Amino acid sequence: MAWKKSQTYSSGRSTSRNSMFSNFCHVLKEAIENGNRIISTTIQKFPYIVGGIADMRQTNFAIIIDEAHSSQSGIAADKMNAAVGRDADQDGADTDQLIQRLIEERKMSENASYFAFTATPKRETLERFGIEQRDGSFKPFHLYSMKQAIEEGFIHDVLTNYTTYHSFYEVIKRTEENPEYNEARAQKILKKMVEREPHTIAAKAEVMISHFDAKVFRSRKLKGKAKAMVVTKDIECAIRYYHALRRFAEEKHLPYNILIALSGTKVVDGVEYTEAGLNGFPDTKTKEEFDKDENRILVVANKYLTGFDQEKLCTMYIDKPLGGVLAVQTLSRLNRTAPDLGKRDEDIFVLDFFNTVNDMKTAFDDFYTSTTLEQATDPNVLSELRRTLLHFGVYTEEEVEEFNDLYLHGADQDQLAPILDRAQHRYDEEIEWPENGKADFKMKCKQFVKIYSRIAALMAFDAPSWEKLYWFLRLLIPQLKVPENGGIDVSDLLDNANLNTYCLSRTALNQHIELNADETILDPLAPTMVNAGTTDDERTEIDIILQHFNEQHMNGWDATPEEQRAKVVRIAELVTQTPQFQSQVVGNPDTDAATRRFEQIVDEVMARQRSRDLSLYREYRDSGFRRDFINLIRTAIENGDRSSNVLYRRSNP
Repeated sequence: MAWKKSQTYSSGRSTSRNSMFSNFCHVLKEAIENGNRIISTTIQKFPYIVGGIADMRQTNFAIIIDEAHSSQSGIAADKMNAAVGRDADQDGADTDQLIQRLIEERKMSENASYFAFTATPKRETLERFGIEQRDGSFKPFHLYSMKQAIEEGFIHDVLTNYTTYHSFYEVIKRTEENPEYNEARAQKILKKMVEREPHTIAAKAEVMISHFDAKVFRSRKLKGKAKAMVVTKDIECAIRYYHALRRFAEEKHLPYNILIALSGTKVVDGVEYTEAGLNGFPDTKTKEEFDKDENRILVVANKYLTGFDQEKLCTMYIDKPLGGVLAVQTLSRLNRTAPDLGKRDEDIFVLDFFNTVNDMKTAFDDFYTSTTLEQATDPNVLSELRRTLLHFGVYTEEEVEEFNDLYLHGADQDQLAPILDRAQHRYDEEIEWPENGKADFKMKCKQFVKIYSRIAALMAFDAPSWEKLYWFLRLLIPQLKVPENGGIDVSDLLDNANLNTYCLSRTALNQHIELNADETILDPLAPTMVNAGTTDDERTEIDIILQHFNEQHMNGWDATPEEQRAKVVRIAELVTQTPQFQSQVVGNPDTDAATRRFEQIVDEVMARQRSRDLSLYREYRDSGFRRDFINLIRTAIENGDRSSNVLYRRSNP
């Protein structure tokens, strides 16, 4: 077939000033209007050109969409549909006509064919781009599964060597008083405190750097060019891990650097940090610098978890909750092939401090072979949401109408503000909310906007009242503030609690996670309203809160914290007094032999102590308890300071 020679336009993501972005948008507009055969661009530019583009309804388009799971809902997608099916005559229209045109612009254009690609199809992706079956389900038009891609060597299996750790910790009270708090919120705050403690991060960072240096760098994986990524909960944790890893690297005189990736600025412990300031070069060069041999570990929070291609990545250390699409996307940073470096599935290693093997299996199973949506979204939830939101009394239907009359005819913000401010004032001052009522209202507003933006392009009917409420809520939501912690004061909780004991225990080693090859059937978006629940401000004494917290996080040993510490110290002293400990463990260059001999010595000491503490010995016979207890003894000895109760596991994974 003969093809007309065409020019390819690639406008890309602008990394410069607004004027340059505006020029790119102008180039895109001209390319569409001039009929250029191939145009490469990003969806973010369409909102800037749709208002001035010519009538394109007589032109046919083929739209190819990459990463369709994340890019095809919301304003940008609607404006892309509008641009390729544009009716240029917009002058003189009243509000109802403008609303009808907005509804039409949400519809997928009849003069366009859509080809959407994704490795992680969500419900809305299948409903919008899938092929509807006779039974009402939606299937992809074509499938090249993760399973097939792995089998054919197109990508690597990132679940080949999965190792997990579990944290044990105890928090003690710092005050002689016994203040009361809301227990549910106090538990969350205490857990967050532990996760950010320097001791906690240092313990995990040392495991990471020790593993990478011994098992990746000195083992010369990928012909000596292998790299690792550290995935953390948020930017604050990323900065703390960056400093801890660099400190250990400097102490051990390691011949490589640690880099960090973060967006914007972040103040931690009174110091303002940026990516460029920490790395010593502009953040636009982070990818380029990380590719160099001297830079081996990259610490991230959210940045670079998607769309980052680095074939030398083979190791990942995770301290962040991951599930569903995010889990698959994050671990897929490791799946790039590198034939020139001899990269194999066996070279890929994941060490996870937060998620379990079952968590990862659940996340990946949905996308391993084929994924089908059982049926379309039930739009009835929008009718119920609209009635419920109006019933709260934050706004009136007349205000929604007044807002749209002004907004759709291009009114200034000064004209719109009084309407939104009236609603905000009722929300803040006039309404007597039940517990967590403000959060509940705001969640329902967000749910309406999210569901409507997803299904408006597919609905067989038009709903002008929904369209009007959508635009009103989009501008109102940012003005609705929800009290921190549901308005419950827990500000002094951290002043009254301290981390006392912390240790790590390995729970899975180099496990290959086997995935289910059966088809995954996704249920449709539930036709139910979200609910923020109740705060239940029942107060509990801090003694009871800490008892419950420690029972949850220092489980596996039936003894009080004081008894635990006393017994660990006593057994550690007996082990160090054993002649074989000094001659066969201390300074032994064969670490594997030293580890085996150390465990044997602990076994011997425990056997001698059997008659003195039969209950502890019975617990010790359990393999899981034995492993954790030996870790406690080892870290107590390595810590060296018998007065310290913070215990670290320092052996290599």
